[in-house]
Amino acid sequence: MTDVPLRARPARRLLQPLIDRIDRRIDRRLRAADRQIDTLRQELRRTQEQLATQHARPFTHDLLYGKDGRLNDRMPSREVFRKLSDEIAAVAGRPGAWTETAQAFRTLVELESRGVGRIAGSTVNILGKLTTTPLLGPPNGEILEIGTLYGLFAGGMARQLLRRGLGYRLTIVDPIAPVQLQPGVEISRDPSGTPISEDVVRANLLLAGVHPDRLRLHRGFSQDPAVREALSDRRYGVIVIDGDHSEEGVARDLEWAEEIAATGAVVVLDDYGDARWPGVQAAADAHLAGRTRLRLVGTVATSAFLRAG
Repeated sequence: MTDVPLRARPARRLLQPLIDRIDRRIDRRLRAADRQIDTLRQELRRTQEQLATQHARPFTHDLLYGKDGRLNDRMPSREVFRKLSDEIAAVAGRPGAWTETAQAFRTLVELESRGVGRIAGSTVNILGKLTTTPLLGPPNGEILEIGTLYGLFAGGMARQLLRRGLGYRLTIVDPIAPVQLQPGVEISRDPSGTPISEDVVRANLLLAGVHPDRLRLHRGFSQDPAVREALSDRRYGVIVIDGDHSEEGVARDLEWAEEIAATGAVVVLDDYGDARWPGVQAAADAHLAGRTRLRLVGTVATSAFLRAG
């Protein structure tokens, strides 16, 4: 029995180089496997970080533009945005309006981010007004806005005209009551939570870049004869009708627009075709069916665009 180990030792010595080679090969493969495991762990960490970022980004974007952070969603889909820019291009008589619509979107977001309160209306309706009006080529930069809420939209319109090379002068008529005033509609407070005041309107216009020397803010109602007399001292290139939404109120504002619109002026009638405000379209259709110097150029979203002859 003792001669077996004696014979095994020489055999082991003979086999040792092979055993060592196998051991080294195993070690190399183990080290390679460790490196692969480390690489996979790093890739996993990067993937987890990317997933966390992608999860957080929609939420923070929604705080800025979506329903989590504001009353009106400011995140139109690509399909909605394309349809809107096509509508604008058709009304403006252009082959396309994507770039101008995107520019107006940035203006809208910036105005509401810096200002106090909000711009009333859906995103597509606001963009439609901000983009289409300057593309229609108003004859001058005199703007009359009937109904301003917080003043933010008026500041945007002034800026949009500047982009088309028109130096603006902005006239606003609004009662500037603590809440919106609409016949037959009781509104206790604005959904934004900010009371409407002249200080707020003027601050928003200043933040929007409207120079005080280019602003005339008249507190009152557009149907008041004294208001009309005070503001009928010029011919306006742009008239935005967004005040009294009753059929009678819109009809009277259109009658005034007939008198004060410059030749070629663009008259923007807000909430035309909006089922919540049927009086707007009813008054406009009746007015356009009669004797008038206004003609319907087209509609974008829920705004009608008229041209003064």
